Amino acid sequence: MRWHLNLHLSRLLGICLAMAFFLALHPDSAGQEMPRTRKPNPMTNEDVKRGMAQFQQSCGMCHGSGAKGTGSAPSLIDSSLVRHDENGNLIAKVIQEGRPERGMPAFPALTATQIADVVAFLHAKITVSDNASAGGGAAGYSLTRLLTGNAEAGKQFFNGDGTCTKCHSASGDLAGIAKKYPPAELEARMLYPRVTKETGTVSLPSGEKVTGQIIHLDAFDVAVLDAGGNYRSWPLQPGVKVELDDTLRRHLELLRTYTDKDVHDLFAYLETLQ
Repeated sequence: MRWHLNLHLSRLLGICLAMAFFLALHPDSAGQEMPRTRKPNPMTNEDVKRGMAQFQQSCGMCHGSGAKGTGSAPSLIDSSLVRHDENGNLIAKVIQEGRPERGMPAFPALTATQIADVVAFLHAKITVSDNASAGGGAAGYSLTRLLTGNAEAGKQFFNGDGTCTKCHSASGDLAGIAKKYPPAELEARMLYPRVTKETGTVSLPSGEKVTGQIIHLDAFDVAVLDAGGNYRSWPLQPGVKVELDDTLRRHLELLRTYTDKDVHDLFAYLETLQ
């Protein structure tokens, strides 16, 4: 037992001597923190550089060279659509088809690579802009910054031109929605919702039609949870047809017609659904 204790004391003494020797050689290192690694500047990426050049050539006249907007076009740094884009899924279509009803021309001649570069540039500008804000990257998604619309106007849009009541109800599926999601996520889901349950209708040779949640669908079989909660399945033989509901169709249509005011007003209304 004493032998083991002496061994441990010898090891501890050796460690202390080594530390003392290191501090003697490097007196300035005591009490100093290791330098923090700086995050790379996204504006130095090659695709971002190409995108900046392309943006300034095609879009800068209206949106400004830094995408912060001019008198004739809004800031893309604060655009809800741009901020919720993922790898060009929202921006690319707007670039290709334009928004003629709002004065934005189409750019069908731009290649997929050129568009991807523009998308990279816009996302890099947002990252730099948010990091420069007082609250860091999250500042761009704060409720104060997002909540700039008129809730009453948003309610009118919800019940009227937006045709939201065809699928949603403020007292039904959207009741308490503002408590369920943080502001940034709520606005993202409003613009581009995630579908977790796919629904559809199975038409059988007998003429019967069964509508419900699609539990399974492949090249051979289909299974449905019908309105009564019953699990039903069929082989995909001749005469059996499956029609899936496109639950995102209306949301995708709205992305092409939303004005910035519509987005902010509708979001302000959803924030009242506590």
